[in-house]
Amino acid sequence: MLSLRERKKAKTKAALQEHALRLFREQGYAETTVEQIAAAAEVSPSTFFRYFPAKEDTVLTDLMDRQTFQIMIDAPAELSPLAALKYAVSEAFQDMSDEHLQLEMVRNDLIRSVPELRRGMLMELTRPRDLLAEAVAVRLGRPVDDPDLRMWAAAVMGVMMTLALEEPSGDPGASIARLGMLIDHIDRVVHLPEE
Repeated sequence: MLSLRERKKAKTKAALQEHALRLFREQGYAETTVEQIAAAAEVSPSTFFRYFPAKEDTVLTDLMDRQTFQIMIDAPAELSPLAALKYAVSEAFQDMSDEHLQLEMVRNDLIRSVPELRRGMLMELTRPRDLLAEAVAVRLGRPVDDPDLRMWAAAVMGVMMTLALEEPSGDPGASIARLGMLIDHIDRVVHLPEE
């Protein structure tokens, strides 16, 4: 359980990201400044930089990852790792408000369309890979540093990245359904070796 201070920090970080994505949607990524984001969130620019090292991190940081992987860990025990991942993604998106879903679409559209964000996303892939490997290790009772889990997680994240790089559908529901189909396809081609 997070402390009050940690919850407040998480709330501030999420608010900064939401304000940034709204501003990017309204006036464009290049035209939006850190000062404008900070003002919209009613914090100082120095506070902004305590949460995000640079403007692009407001797009590249996926605050859903940790929550989604926690849902995966807590998913029904009888589910395979990929079925638990599909369950977690479905649950996480189901709990999102329409506005949050729209902002997630904005975030993905920016990653597709802004070259420095696209490059940044490729560099950022190790974080969700590590979170996925950790979630599977916890579910299966395997060591977190198991190289098979890390390789499997890297393959799964690579396949899932294809969705992020596809043309946007404009429909969050269709994107979520597409992600579910990709996860089903992963199960046919990527197998997690037994211990």
